[in-house]
Amino acid sequence: MEIKTFRAKTMQQALNLVRGELGTEATVLHTRELNTGFVGRLLRGRQYEIAASGDMTAPVRQTQATATLMQPTVAAVAGQSLEVDYRARYRADFRQQAEPVPDQGSEQGLDELYALAEQLRQRSTRTPSRQLPETMFQIYTDMIESDIEERVAQELVERLRRGAVADTSDSAAVQSELLRILECELSVTGPIEATAGQGKVIALVGPTGVGKTTTIAKLAANYRLRENKRVGLITVDTYRIAAVEQLRTYAEIIDLPMEIVSTPREMREAIARMGDLDIILMDTAGRSPRDEVKIQELKSMLSEAEPDEVHLVLSAVGGARSLASTAERFATVGTTALLVTKLDEATALGNLLSVTRNCGLPISYLTDGQNVPDDIQVAKASKLAQMILGTN
Repeated sequence: MEIKTFRAKTMQQALNLVRGELGTEATVLHTRELNTGFVGRLLRGRQYEIAASGDMTAPVRQTQATATLMQPTVAAVAGQSLEVDYRARYRADFRQQAEPVPDQGSEQGLDELYALAEQLRQRSTRTPSRQLPETMFQIYTDMIESDIEERVAQELVERLRRGAVADTSDSAAVQSELLRILECELSVTGPIEATAGQGKVIALVGPTGVGKTTTIAKLAANYRLRENKRVGLITVDTYRIAAVEQLRTYAEIIDLPMEIVSTPREMREAIARMGDLDIILMDTAGRSPRDEVKIQELKSMLSEAEPDEVHLVLSAVGGARSLASTAERFATVGTTALLVTKLDEATALGNLLSVTRNCGLPISYLTDGQNVPDDIQVAKASKLAQMILGTN
């Protein structure tokens, strides 16, 4: 089996190279975005790599094939066909049944690996590949370009195939159905409701550098200046002097009361003093999701404040796995919603789909810049679906 590697600036261009050289029946063994580093991406932009073969029935002769099969992003796409579980099952079953991995440098290891792969293929009761219309295949590659995980993109394509679209070659109809599916999947909270005199407490938590303090200022300015609500600010971020001064500056400009809290007792007293306001916005110190001690400190402080809502602030530039892991770690402090920042810095937003699926939290607000009180909007499912697919 001869395996060739193709590289291009977009996934679609790489797939076109495969079809141009190996034909429409070629099988894609592996796809990935190359990690070229900050400098490389700055100079050359994004780079995608596809390993493909024009003949999947010939005997295996190349050691490189083993490494290709065992890549973590394995998915087979034959020409315009999408294979959902053929090689993914090889990977999962192999790890369960054949630990440790045979030495890839030995012929015996190769023989054992491919013998096992053949057994797993024969055991599979599902058809390894199904022909896709050109429109459906284009939808799939567009989703990959939008940073939607391969497994999620495959699932969505299968739902489209079984869905309500009578003519799957109708690009507009397929796109509209996909937007409808995403809109139904995405959960949003709507704006924070501030009732007169109830002192509703809203806490923002999250890792360092995601823009919590600036977002607090945007929310405060909007509620005070545009909705004429009585707003109070509390900051627990005493670890960074700059953060305290930044929030104090906003409080003075907008003419808001502000409390600096460093102990649970001070938290109780600050909440009591602001109890007659309409809404209290709490800024917390950034915490590494891996620092369990700091997460517990945050949980203790929040337990004294008894917030009505806890919004986990995440940056849109993070990877899907990293964001999902962060959401999981912060779930212990009682998060109730996601607030996504830095949309203006993200190249694609498909990662948000995986995060919302994994953590089950609705999205409250989106921010796309540093301007206060602007550059913030209430999340809407229809708009978010368009942003994820890059059709807005």
